Amino acid sequence: MAVNIPTILRSGVRLPVLGFGTWKSKPNEVATALKAAIGAGYRHIDTAWNYGNETEVGRALNEAIRDGLVQRKDLFIVNKLWCTFHRPDDVRRGIADSLGNLGLDYVDMYLMHGPQGFKGPKIRPTSEEDYDDTDYVDTWKAMELLVDEGLTRSIGVSNFNTRQVDRVLQACRIRPVVNQVELHPYLPQLDLIRYCQSKDIILTAYSPLGSTPEVGDEPRLLEDPVVAAIGEKHGKTPAQVLLRYHLERGFSVLAKSITPSRILQNLEVFDFRLSEDDIRDLNSLNRNHRYVTWQYSKTHRYYPFDDQLRSPR
Repeated sequence: MAVNIPTILRSGVRLPVLGFGTWKSKPNEVATALKAAIGAGYRHIDTAWNYGNETEVGRALNEAIRDGLVQRKDLFIVNKLWCTFHRPDDVRRGIADSLGNLGLDYVDMYLMHGPQGFKGPKIRPTSEEDYDDTDYVDTWKAMELLVDEGLTRSIGVSNFNTRQVDRVLQACRIRPVVNQVELHPYLPQLDLIRYCQSKDIILTAYSPLGSTPEVGDEPRLLEDPVVAAIGEKHGKTPAQVLLRYHLERGFSVLAKSITPSRILQNLEVFDFRLSEDDIRDLNSLNRNHRYVTWQYSKTHRYYPFDDQLRSPR
């Protein structure tokens, strides 16, 4: 029986609090995993042009709809504008490309994947010559037109710091509903959380389990003894504790797996609560450690993490 996942309501948008992530899912694996996730109850599906698997994701979505597993109106599809489409004249092309890959007429939310622009055609810059200095506020104004056109029902940002969110809020006609950022006990980002909450912006946590370390000596959050002890107290796995950590504080969170048993296990987070002491203990693990660094754009004028550097190793 499919789990009924709660939602958060903001600005007329009803976002399921637990989403299914498709980042780092290989094209030959993501379709099977996504259909299993939809069958288990996931309705918030997180996708992006940059993930390189939109065609397979779209095939799985449309097969699920065709087979009666879910109706399109019950899905909440999130997609993202990649940084090579930041010039205002390119924004519509960015979403059109993704909609074509996904086989959809619209998405439910479209996020600016990051504030910094790249020239393309390379997906990632290899030198500063590949940077594009388009102001993300101008990109945002072009994204507002996508809502007017019905290509997306809402818009938001991802990987934005407080200063960057504030600039968008000062200039926008349509407010961002979400800021999707890396969040976990090693990077709790409490100042960013307080700021977004004060502006009624939903935080969506990606890499809630700490992500796969980019280098061998990075800390492994799932193996942290504090996380393990809290899980043992509640009869839950470390992954379930880390997902609940975000839900307990009113955020949405992305769970990602290609393993059917873990897809189901990640849904078993609505039958327990973390105490204030649990939350305090998890927050105390802060190392200001960012797993997803975007180091290839660290000298860009709009690089968002200049005030939150990777912890020393």
